Amino acid sequence: MFGGLSLPVSRFPLPASRYPLSANGVSYVSNSTPLVDVVLVAHQDDWQLFMGDVVAGRIRTGSNVVFIYLTAGDDGRDSLYWTTREHGALESTRIATAGLAIDTTMICSTAKALEHAIKKCTIANTESYFLRLPDGRRDGRGFARHSYQSLRKLRARRMTSISAVDGSAAYNSWADLAATVTALIGEGSIDRTVMIHTNDPSVVVNPHDHFDHRMAGLLVADSRRKNNWNVAYYTGYALASRAANRSKDQSRQKVALFQAYDGVMTRANPKWSAYREHPAFYAECMLRTYGRKIPMR
Repeated sequence: MFGGLSLPVSRFPLPASRYPLSANGVSYVSNSTPLVDVVLVAHQDDWQLFMGDVVAGRIRTGSNVVFIYLTAGDDGRDSLYWTTREHGALESTRIATAGLAIDTTMICSTAKALEHAIKKCTIANTESYFLRLPDGRRDGRGFARHSYQSLRKLRARRMTSISAVDGSAAYNSWADLAATVTALIGEGSIDRTVMIHTNDPSVVVNPHDHFDHRMAGLLVADSRRKNNWNVAYYTGYALASRAANRSKDQSRQKVALFQAYDGVMTRANPKWSAYREHPAFYAECMLRTYGRKIPMR
């Protein structure tokens, strides 16, 4: 049950052990080379909603999984709100590692990538990096609290730099941000094949999405060819309008991951529950994961 929703068996039942990306036969295919999975998203609850069952599957196979959160997800609010979102993301990660026969103690520190200070937390076979850039609002205009900075404006060169909401780092261009993300990915992927999981940047495949989601996908699209990454692009907000395509087990995985995140938010402040704001939308997301795989050249 999720907020009163009973999860039915999907009309497109898919074998949970394979963790396919869509009902159209696009499957996650592992490589004989040891693989590192990178989940690059804008906000702290994006991966749970849009690709949670796939990511949980990768963690539980023992794959090294690197999470990179581009924005603080601050929604124009103060630090108590966005630090709670980070705690929620880490609780989802902890739930995904449950049952692994390895130490799941969380260790947090400050990492450096191209001289940029970035919060890093390690849980079992996962690493999470929080760049804490300002949330750009759904339309990419940004919020007054952080001088209307946004990823959309940075990429369009309407801004010359963007700073983390806590002042921990500043990025002097879109290229600087992309290079920093590439450095983070590279640290965990030496001599390994990389698979990037992110939001689909295509307005045709993934219409009406949050601009921060789209910027995450475009950051990957701008960088992937020279870095020779495999990429899996996932549908964002448009997901709820698609046909249900998750099996009962896959839907339960998504529910558990999102409940872990939303529970942290609710305990801090009941008004911060994303589910309570839009229960129908979030319930629909639990029944769906749509993605397409772009292989490296």
